[in-house]
Amino acid sequence: MNDDADQQHPVPAARPDVAVSAGYAADRLRRALHTSLTHPDPATRSRASGRMEKWRAVLAGMADGTLAVGSRTPVAGLPAWVTPEVVRGGFATGTPAAGGPLAPYEEEAARRSGVPADRAALFAHALTEDGLAGLWQLLDSGRYEVALPEEAALLTVAWLVRADDFDAAAELLARLRPFADRLRFLPRPADRPAADPNAVHRRTVGEAAAALRSRRPKEAVEAQREALSVWRPFDDELLAYWLPRIDADAAAPARTGVRDGGARAPRTAAPCAEAARLLERYRGLAANHTRCGRHRDPKSNTGIMLRALEAAAAGRRHEPRLAGLLRHAVASAVAKRGRPGSPEHARLRAEQARQAAQPAHHRIAAAIADRLAELDQGAGTPDVDGPVAPIGAPEAEATGLPAGTAVPPRLRQVVAGALSAPPETLVERGLVPSAEVLAALVPQLVANATAARHADPALRTLAAATYRAFRNRRSLLLLHYAHQVRVDELPWVKAVAAHGTDADTGARARAAAHAALRRVGDLAVGAFPGTLLPNPLVREMSHLAQQAELSAPFTEELAADIFMGGFTPKFLAAARTAADLLDGSLYARYYGIDCAAVRSMAVVHAAEGLGSPARRPRTVAAFDRLCAERAGGDAGRSWSPAANGTVIEQAQILTTHNLAVLVRYADVAPAAGWEALAGECLAAVCRLVTRVQGHPRPLGTLKDAAYAWRQMLFHLSLCPPDRQAAFVEHAAAEAARQPWHTAARLAPAVAGLRLVAAGGAFEADGTALGGLARRFQGWTTAGHWMRGRPAG
Repeated sequence: MNDDADQQHPVPAARPDVAVSAGYAADRLRRALHTSLTHPDPATRSRASGRMEKWRAVLAGMADGTLAVGSRTPVAGLPAWVTPEVVRGGFATGTPAAGGPLAPYEEEAARRSGVPADRAALFAHALTEDGLAGLWQLLDSGRYEVALPEEAALLTVAWLVRADDFDAAAELLARLRPFADRLRFLPRPADRPAADPNAVHRRTVGEAAAALRSRRPKEAVEAQREALSVWRPFDDELLAYWLPRIDADAAAPARTGVRDGGARAPRTAAPCAEAARLLERYRGLAANHTRCGRHRDPKSNTGIMLRALEAAAAGRRHEPRLAGLLRHAVASAVAKRGRPGSPEHARLRAEQARQAAQPAHHRIAAAIADRLAELDQGAGTPDVDGPVAPIGAPEAEATGLPAGTAVPPRLRQVVAGALSAPPETLVERGLVPSAEVLAALVPQLVANATAARHADPALRTLAAATYRAFRNRRSLLLLHYAHQVRVDELPWVKAVAAHGTDADTGARARAAAHAALRRVGDLAVGAFPGTLLPNPLVREMSHLAQQAELSAPFTEELAADIFMGGFTPKFLAAARTAADLLDGSLYARYYGIDCAAVRSMAVVHAAEGLGSPARRPRTVAAFDRLCAERAGGDAGRSWSPAANGTVIEQAQILTTHNLAVLVRYADVAPAAGWEALAGECLAAVCRLVTRVQGHPRPLGTLKDAAYAWRQMLFHLSLCPPDRQAAFVEHAAAEAARQPWHTAARLAPAVAGLRLVAAGGAFEADGTALGGLARRFQGWTTAGHWMRGRPAG
């Protein structure tokens, strides 16, 4: 995903002032090679082989200088607007994502148009009268897809020509023509127009159907089914054969055997035909039903009865030891399950038969996938209940499944993932489990809010499709405060930027963007109050703010391993927004923030920045020093990710990591209320700290808990003072109710909260009351005080 940030993108560890080491790429190549050779799944091995080739390309490009890792234009000869193929960590492979062999739809377009099957010919044909007519038809119908932003380029040219803006069309063509033989500029025809702009979905119907069809029988379940349906009934046959013989032996000892240590051995004078038939039946079952192997254990009850059966079938006299084992096996089987035909035995076998008759989940999944095949495979569906209704009579006849068979919850969940509905509905139904998942859905909404600035419906549809495709662009590894390519840098987006926008349309577009920003903010803060807003979500909100013409300084989470030691001006602007909102609040007092000093710093920086933009520094030195000093170190970057993390955390504390900006610029006010959100944050803190006990590497968990604690303080600071006081006491009681190790770890943090709420303050080192009270933060260069084993 692209990141509209003016800061770094999370990437593998590397010193930021030198060329990015090839070590990370070599390690990824090594891992992919190992997986491609050793993984048991052929599909996984195949995917690993594909990754291996990409990492080879990365290393080759780095070696011959055709790849400039860390740059906005990492591939030699390709401008920034060309979508690069990017692998894990933000490394470009050197191949444009819209390059490679012709896609099937391009081959079909060439065949239909009667031109050679190459991109240059397709590009030239698109500019002919017939080609433009076809593009205009797509524009009007909306029946096209744009998977990569380049695929919207020729549609944009066609729209400009129809709008009589030949100069803009010619200028755009001049930018595109040098790449006409390499890049895919044609859209993909589709069977349907664009989906409902207010509905989003996590997966398409086709993806849900594929997931259902991929389900395979579970070996353990099928083994149990075989045991219940095949081997337990055969055990009953064995027992039914031996019981009367054992009973007869017990009733007439003189006729049935001789004594040997108190055990009687049944005598067989001639081969027994019944035993031979039963033995032959066993051998057939063993050959055809191989999942269960217990019957092959000679020491099991079944194994003992089978050994005795072989002797009976051969007419051999039982060994005295085998006779004793046989009596014990028969007695054990009867004691365990009852005599065949008895009520308790009948009940047991009836229940086992019922369990064995239950259809396998993979068979039900296949039936549900068949139902989904009747729906649009490329979109979500507003109805996810109909496809998971119980199996009907016609389906029962076609599939062999019992009529009325209910769909198991796990299969229902697969189908539910294709629900197409407003994001609020998806959150309410538990289909959006994290802020990261929400961030993946939001571009579908933002695209339509962005496109609202255009008056022409066809251009709105095209703009929305372009934006959605652009958000599929993966972020590059960037250094030196470079920012990712933004959607308005695409030549075809620039070409139509001012088209069809009158004053009324512009006002409506700004209002729509502002409403969408508040909607997204309410969703993110209300649904995931204890979670940092992920960078993709921050990016979407920043874009909406720009569309709404709000100067909202959204800030992204920075990567500690490539932190450059400074912060761009928007971080100070965000800190100023937080200082205005939280001056004198519980949050500011807890973290020791001098809000007046932050405001003064922002005023000074604004005055210094009145000169030429080219001469302005990329970072704010005063803010950099403030964060470093609050972290307990000197300004400037460090080679220690932990030391960098302490500085970054201070910037997040000062800015509230976008919460204050959302309240100030987006008017975010979650329906649940700030106190309820603070309570959810507290629950998250308790849950996370509980996981620390026995955790071999708990620092990541502690950082997440500290972030949730900080979110809690922010939400609480927006509550009335009397509710704050009540909540602090509630927090103390809630922490005390946790498991002993959790309560012990939280005790210093709770003591610090109570101290500040009562008007006290921490010492410079973040402690108070002789170390009994501590400020809870996540990053540290020493051992975290919560990490050690608490006294029990």
